[in-house]
Amino acid sequence: MSYVGPDFDPPQPRRPRRGPLTVALAALVPGALLGWLVYEAVGGSGDDGKGSDQATVRSSTASTSPSAAASSPSDDAKQPDSPKPTLVSPTSSAPTSSAPAASGSLRGKVIVIDPGHNPGNFQHTAEINRKVNIGTNFKECDTTGTSTNAGYTEAQFTLDVSHRLKALLEKQGATVKLTHDNGSPSWGPCVDQRARIGNEARADAAISIHADGAAAGDRGFHVILPGIVHAGAADTRAIVAPSADLGERVAGNFVRVTGEPPSNYIGDGTGLVTRKDLGGLNLSTVPKVFIECGNMRDSKDAALLTSPAWRQKAAQGISEGIVSFLRG
Repeated sequence: MSYVGPDFDPPQPRRPRRGPLTVALAALVPGALLGWLVYEAVGGSGDDGKGSDQATVRSSTASTSPSAAASSPSDDAKQPDSPKPTLVSPTSSAPTSSAPAASGSLRGKVIVIDPGHNPGNFQHTAEINRKVNIGTNFKECDTTGTSTNAGYTEAQFTLDVSHRLKALLEKQGATVKLTHDNGSPSWGPCVDQRARIGNEARADAAISIHADGAAAGDRGFHVILPGIVHAGAADTRAIVAPSADLGERVAGNFVRVTGEPPSNYIGDGTGLVTRKDLGGLNLSTVPKVFIECGNMRDSKDAALLTSPAWRQKAAQGISEGIVSFLRG
């Protein structure tokens, strides 16, 4: 299913008729032309992410400032290091849903999307609790993830947003690979394998989609950047700079398109956090970031995360950030 709106095919001009109707038709032409011009003037993109395929991508600009992180619930994407991320200025006002420009503009680019967790992890706790090497130490293969208070799981959310994101990027000609999809495999993959999938695909960009499980009242999104790690099987030195560029662009576009504010509980309001404890980042050899799209345990964020229209905006914002990064 396509997640972007249908293209509009303008009506074909009518062939003039001969005979007594010629004068009447000639009188109607100016009115029809005026109606068409009015339609074009007001026919912009809607607020549900179903915008025109010809809208221009706008990249976010960012300045730099150090920040300190607070702790968050235990998970492969939820144990912060002491970051010094680059500041993203949350200058977004109203949400927008303009689509990235130019179908085919990403032809030749490879993007790996990693939907956080797996809906089947709940039935395979022994397997996902197995420890794997993440370079600096050993951590669980994966976790079940979190959920809203009403039971909408993080794994459901991440797979839905990943499908929407995949559709947007493929429409522009990119080759897109998911680390798992629709119950295959039935659990996992482990965090080291998720990184390996991006590496083996030689991805131009990779992103792991998540939602957080912090306390009620904690809300907002944040993008996690890899820190410099050179230990064991991990060596992030070559990807730290391009990953920071990718993360800044994703964060800037995400806040602009969705209207979701940067996290108020981690990242000092920058929307960016640097970590060295995530196997998905430590073991990556391609530019990669994580995004925590919101807090599933906060009622305001949960209302957004469970909305299909908002999830389309989330996919749109992430897509525009990736496109901006790949275009340089």
